[in-house]
Amino acid sequence: MSLFSCFLGPHYGHFRLKLVNFELDENHASHETQGLSESFLVVRRGKPFKVTLRFHGRLWDPNTERLFLEISLGSLSEWIPVQFPGQRSGPHRWSATSVPGNVQPLSVTIHICSPVQSSVALYDLLVHIETAEHRVSHEIGKFVLLCNPWLKDDPVYMPLDVHLQEYIKNDYGLLYMGTSAKVCKRPWLFGQYEPGVLEACLMLLQVSPPHRGDSSRDYLSRADPVYLSRVVCAMVNSNDDQGVLAGKWDGSYRDGVAPTDWSGSAEILQQWLSSRCSPVRYGQCWVFASVLCTVMRVLGIPSRVVTTFDAAHDSDGNTAIEEYYTSGGEKLNLSQDSIWNFHVWVECWMRRSDLSAEFDGWQVVDPTPQERSAGTFRCGPCPVAAIQQRCLQVPYDTPFLYASVDADVVRLIVRDGLVVGREVDSESVGQLIFTKSVQSDNPVNLTQNYKCNKSNKQVSCMNKQKMSHNPLASKEAHSGGVTHSLEVSLKVQGVPLLGDPVCMSVTVINRSSRARLLAEHVNAQLKEYNQNPLESFWKTHKQMHIRPFEVLTLRHVIPYLAYESFLAGDDIINLAVVIKDVKTKERGLAAEEFPISAPCITTEIEGGNSIQMRTEHTARATFTNRFDKPLFSPVLTVTGAGLLQGKQEARLALLLPGEKMEKETSIMATSPGTKLLTATFSHSSSCVILTRSYLKVSVRP
Repeated sequence: MSLFSCFLGPHYGHFRLKLVNFELDENHASHETQGLSESFLVVRRGKPFKVTLRFHGRLWDPNTERLFLEISLGSLSEWIPVQFPGQRSGPHRWSATSVPGNVQPLSVTIHICSPVQSSVALYDLLVHIETAEHRVSHEIGKFVLLCNPWLKDDPVYMPLDVHLQEYIKNDYGLLYMGTSAKVCKRPWLFGQYEPGVLEACLMLLQVSPPHRGDSSRDYLSRADPVYLSRVVCAMVNSNDDQGVLAGKWDGSYRDGVAPTDWSGSAEILQQWLSSRCSPVRYGQCWVFASVLCTVMRVLGIPSRVVTTFDAAHDSDGNTAIEEYYTSGGEKLNLSQDSIWNFHVWVECWMRRSDLSAEFDGWQVVDPTPQERSAGTFRCGPCPVAAIQQRCLQVPYDTPFLYASVDADVVRLIVRDGLVVGREVDSESVGQLIFTKSVQSDNPVNLTQNYKCNKSNKQVSCMNKQKMSHNPLASKEAHSGGVTHSLEVSLKVQGVPLLGDPVCMSVTVINRSSRARLLAEHVNAQLKEYNQNPLESFWKTHKQMHIRPFEVLTLRHVIPYLAYESFLAGDDIINLAVVIKDVKTKERGLAAEEFPISAPCITTEIEGGNSIQMRTEHTARATFTNRFDKPLFSPVLTVTGAGLLQGKQEARLALLLPGEKMEKETSIMATSPGTKLLTATFSHSSSCVILTRSYLKVSVRP
């Protein structure tokens, strides 16, 4: 379909502009922008696009009349003379060329081309017709100009088409969550083709503090993807501005939506736009990152969501993480530092014209509001190469991101205000870094892209320890210290399923030539993925003898009854063991964090997961009670944006062990593309959703 606008301008010798055809179908196909907007012409910079002018009465006479286009952004504007083929403008200026041979009477087609480093924005387009005595002017419409990763001279150029399909055009992605021991994947709909998403992305730029402070300077700066990514990163969170998302990591979410309930960016951006830029409640790291990825893909900057497992949050800037444990193995909240089981950010692809070529390529941009960068809650863009090479002086925020993936962990055992034992772990942070692979739902391991060679670390653990801001770190008892003759390790068997016992083994190696009396303390705590552990829910201790050079294995079991009132599916347990030599007070510490796996919901569509648009299909969700006790007031809920209105629920009074609960519903897709069918299960004994499942649905037009 072509878009026509009618303008009845002033008469001049029976000559006036009648219609403007923005050639939407042809331009959008040529510029790889199909589906981004039904309201505006959307084109990419540095590539010509067509506009056809149709006149009334007679055609424009180039011998006596001059034709100009005017491109304007706020108070900025540029006049472009319409030239004939063969005439050239410079590569750094806008150009407009009339195309001969148009078959439509009284019409002229003009090819318009922007400079390759034009600003990303919504432009006004005007046409002026001049003679020696008169000028007739028309406002003929608006168009959106985006970055052009298909064009070699654009700083966001990406050479392989298969990568462009994945990192610009694909509206479906996977988020990796859980722990490095049990990686869970969760689908996400970026939704860049949903109604209102492009408009929300443009509004985000317009209400940003840089634009409100100096709109002309902001418009000129938007040619640079480094600048764009810093503005967008700050605007995805609402901490400093009218940003999109408010973050929340504890307490009730009743005045908004729990972060775990979102499954796509479009609903968030649409809600933000319709509420006149009021922050949407609530987000956590994967929600912030996924919305940022959507916005960057819409603006034309190749982007992907990346998960770092065991990601360090280095709050004091010493690139080391201090953890404190009691002599009984309970982890203490004495440090502002923390290790997140997983943390999600975005990589954006661009040339770094402000740096040397070795730092071109993927850049980390992290919108989760953790620390300020130049006074604003944002992080990046930081070259992945700078993190790997430990070039901590490279902008932006390299030391913080380096610590996220490669900090040392200093675990301190404290008693009566003194440090009585220390273990240094140089391996556990950033063990695994994943993103979705191209054209596949399998993960790609990016760990070696980030991790430097350990021998290249220039700051020793001792130096880091001296830099610590916690006064306890400097109070070390002479009887403690690093253990050399007592080695302790801890291993959990498999990934426990909710309802099953947790089985573990503790291995102690006596490397001394004497027998020893040892005291063992094992402690289990619930842990949020991004915080230090909460209260203990299980502990045990005992004494045992160990012979010289003996390897001793101790086995323990946490029964389901010990954790059922504390944990739900996919919750995380922090498990720690402290072994102490009763005579010498020498101590060894080992710790492990692992998730409790949720029971599954089976979701299926009759006839398969590829369905026809506007055709009715039957979907079915099934949950089986695999616990050894009944579940009271169970609720099985099915939702799916673009597939069904609202939510469909099945409720029972009681679900006995081994019994199945089923919800069958009719779905009909209203638009083509990728959709998600989501099922959740809860019951009265749990204050949270026990488990959820997702089904990827492909809708054919």
